[in-house]
Amino acid sequence: MNIQIFMGKKNFDCQKAERYFKERGIRYQAVDLGKKGLSPRELDAVLACVGLPALIDTASRKYAESALRFMSDPKMIRQQLLEHPELLRTPIVRNGAKATVGYCPEVWAAWE
Repeated sequence: MNIQIFMGKKNFDCQKAERYFKERGIRYQAVDLGKKGLSPRELDAVLACVGLPALIDTASRKYAESALRFMSDPKMIRQQLLEHPELLRTPIVRNGAKATVGYCPEVWAAWE
């Protein structure tokens, strides 16, 4: 298993995701979205699994202040997410071609 957890700072769900994998002794790579956002290929892989609406953190203050909430073109939205990773809902957990957004232990258990 090659688990990657893309996370933001001070996010309770990200902490729970880390704890989930630690408690089961599953190795993972933690990626800070603030320092190193998603690459275009990583974003496309996650989009293929979860879809665009699931990736956008519509509850965040950053979203309320951004132009993203007025956009409807998927290409423009994708570009905004690449340029502003703080608009992504976290944690984003990848296992090869599979991915989840948010805290999804029932899905991760099926990966084991």
